[in-house]
Amino acid sequence: MTKLTRFAVAALHSMTRRLADVASARVAPDLVVTGARVLSTYSERIHANREIWITGGRIAAVKPAGAAKKVWSGVATYDAAGGIIAPGLVDPHIHIESSMVTACAYAEAALLNGTTTIFCDSHEIGNVMDVAGVEAMLEDAREAPLSIFLTVPSTVPATSAELETAGGDLTPDKIAGLFDRWPEAVALGEKMDFVPVTMGDERSHAILAAALKRGRPVSGHVYGREFVAAYAASGVTDTHEAIDRDIADDLLDAGVWVFLRGGPPTTPWHSLPQAIRTITELGASHKRTAVCTDDRDADDLLLFGLDWVVREAVKAGMSPEQAWSMGSLHGATRFGMEGEIGGLGGGRRADLVLMDDQLKPQCTWYGGELVVEHGKITPLLDQALSQRYQYPKAAYATVKLPEKMKLTPQLPAKACTVNTIKTALPGITLIHEKVKIEPAKDWPSLFARYGLCFVAVVERHGKSAGNVAHGLLKDFGLKRGAVASSVGHDSHNIIVAGTNEADMQAAIAAIKEQQGGVCVVADGKVRALVPLPIAGLLSDKRVTEVAEEVKVLKQEWTEAGCTIPYMGFNLIPLSVIPEIRITDKGLVLVPQMELAPLFE
Repeated sequence: MTKLTRFAVAALHSMTRRLADVASARVAPDLVVTGARVLSTYSERIHANREIWITGGRIAAVKPAGAAKKVWSGVATYDAAGGIIAPGLVDPHIHIESSMVTACAYAEAALLNGTTTIFCDSHEIGNVMDVAGVEAMLEDAREAPLSIFLTVPSTVPATSAELETAGGDLTPDKIAGLFDRWPEAVALGEKMDFVPVTMGDERSHAILAAALKRGRPVSGHVYGREFVAAYAASGVTDTHEAIDRDIADDLLDAGVWVFLRGGPPTTPWHSLPQAIRTITELGASHKRTAVCTDDRDADDLLLFGLDWVVREAVKAGMSPEQAWSMGSLHGATRFGMEGEIGGLGGGRRADLVLMDDQLKPQCTWYGGELVVEHGKITPLLDQALSQRYQYPKAAYATVKLPEKMKLTPQLPAKACTVNTIKTALPGITLIHEKVKIEPAKDWPSLFARYGLCFVAVVERHGKSAGNVAHGLLKDFGLKRGAVASSVGHDSHNIIVAGTNEADMQAAIAAIKEQQGGVCVVADGKVRALVPLPIAGLLSDKRVTEVAEEVKVLKQEWTEAGCTIPYMGFNLIPLSVIPEIRITDKGLVLVPQMELAPLFE
C-alpha cells in the first residue's frame, strides 16, 4: 500500500474524469460513508440522511443516504449511524515545536482531535538551526500522516544581535530560497517584530517583500491598536494575537484576518472569549475569522485540540455550523486552498470527521483512509506513526555550554533600585517593576521581603563565550529549588529560575546531559524532566509518551510554587512582547528596545 502521507492522494487535475464518472454513477466509488447528517461549511447547514461517495482519496459526491445501494452491490460502506460528518479541521496557525514532538508524532494527536491539515511556523527550530532546521522539519512533515504546510519563519532572530544571541539568522535571501525550493512553503510566518515593521525597518520590509513579490500572503503578530494601520499597510493580512474585542474589530476593518486563539484556560493562550466579541457584540461578520491553537504542549494537545477551540466558539455564541466553518473552511480559504480542503464538495480531499452532537470527534478519515475509529487510532495509522523521520545528527548536538558559569548576581552591599520582571497571570505580558531594596544579610531574606527569586538566561548555541544574564523575578512564587528550560522563546537559549545557585546549576546540568529539556529540581535532585534532544526543542518519542512526561512536569511545577505555567515561563526571554524581558544579553525594555541594568 502507498505510504500514508499527504502525497497518497493524487492531484485533482489527474483525477477529474474518474471523479466525474463516480459522481455520475457510471463507476462505483471505493467507499461510501452513509447514514450521516452532513455539515456543509459552504451553506452553514446540517443536512439529514446523506452519504458521501469517495474514490481515490477524494470526495466524488454527497448523495441522499441509500443512493449507492440502488446502483451497486458490494461497495465498501461505513455506517455513520446518524452522526454528524464534517470536513477535517484546518489549523491556520500552530508551532509544532511547542508540542515537544516531531511532525510525524504530532499527527497522532491532531487526527484524534479531527484535525487533518495544519499551517505551521517553525521559527523555533529556525532560531536554533537556521535553514537546516526548517528544512529538516519540512522533510519530517512530508513523511507525516497529516497535511502540513509551512508559513516560513519571518523573524529569526526575533530582534537583533545587540539584544539576543540566536542560533539562526533567516535573512531575506534565505527566506526567498525556502519559498523557491519548497512548494509547501505557502505563506510568510508571523512577523513578530511589529514595531520595526511599522517604523519602516529595512530588513523587516525586505523580508515582507520576499513573500509579497512571490504572491505569498503574510501572517502577523501585533499588540496595540496604534500599530494596526501601518501593519496592515505593510502587507500583513492575518494575526492570531487579537487579545480583545476592540483590536479584533480594528483588524477586521483593516482587512486583516483574525485567527481566534483558543488555549487551555490555565495557559496564557486563551484570547478567543474576548476577541470573538467583535462578532457577538459589535456585529462583525465571521467570514474573515478562523480559530487556531497556536501553542500546545503534548499533554494539552491531546486534551485541547482544535475541536475544543471550535466548541469554545460555540460557547461564546457562534452556531455549531459557523464554529466548524471557522475551524475548517475559513482557514483553508485564508491560504487559498478552499478547493482542496475545508468542505465536503466534489473533488475535495476525503478528509472527514464523524462527530457527536457536542462536536466531539469519534472517527477521522484522512485521504479516504480510516485513521481514527471510536476515539482510538487504527492499525493503519499506528503503522504509519511507527515509521518516523530521523533528524540529522547535528540536531542532537545543539546545547553547547561552557564548563563553568555563575548563574546568580552578587548580593547588593547597599540600598539600590532593582529592575525586576514581575510575573502575573495569564503570563504573556510581563511587568517592569522598579523595586527599592535595603541591604540584607543574604539572598533568602531579601527574597522573602520583596517576593523575588533568581532568573538567568544562558546562551547555548556556542556563539559567544557563554553569555549569562542575571535577573530577578517578582511574584513568580518559586518556593524551593529551580526550574529550567531550553525552550526559551524565541532564540531558545536556556532560561533558569531558582532560589539558590546549586539547584540552578543542577537544572542546567540535567538539560546539558539530555541536550535539551524542561526540568524541576529540588535539593539537588531532578524531580521532573522532559528530555528534548532534537534541537533542544523536540522529543523523539510518540506524543502519548511525551504527554505522560509533561503531566509529571506540571505537577512538580505546581508543587514548586510557580505562579505561571511553564509555557508562560518559556516566554520570559521573548523580547518582542511588552514590557520587560531577559535574554542572554541582559534585561530588555521592549517598548524602547533597549538593555537595562539589573541594579541602579
